[in-house]
Amino acid sequence: MLDDDKMDAAVRVEWLILADAAEVVGNKLYLLGGGWDVLTINSGFPVVHPFAVAVSFRVPWGETNRPFAIEIEVQDADGKALVKFAGKAEVGRPPGMPAGHPQRTQIAAGMAMEFPAPGTYVVIARVEGGEQRVPFHVVPGSVLTIQQGPAGSA
Repeated sequence: MLDDDKMDAAVRVEWLILADAAEVVGNKLYLLGGGWDVLTINSGFPVVHPFAVAVSFRVPWGETNRPFAIEIEVQDADGKALVKFAGKAEVGRPPGMPAGHPQRTQIAAGMAMEFPAPGTYVVIARVEGGEQRVPFHVVPGSVLTIQQGPAGSA
């Protein structure tokens, strides 16, 4: 057993990543455009923009084989919940796993969220052993306008 794992008696959020897209297949995380904390919007506001949240939970040996509650929430700068979803997860003990070894389970959630204006937001991943927060900023970029010349001009 690792020294860090001796101290962890509860399920905890191991990490939380923002990405353009994410999925978990076979408990392996696949990210596209991951690790950002600034979202630049080039089309003006309000805007609906897709993104993904990937979360890893560390499950101590003694907490395996039982369901535990998880929650992911996106809040605005005032702490108002904009998106919130919750569920339960359960991690088993695979055959051949050394006794006392913690397990990792991961989830990825894609969402399309409306941002009414630039600002600061935070994604929060919660589990029975605590939470982890990742703030991010939505900023305006160059709004592109296409000007078309008079009819018949090249």
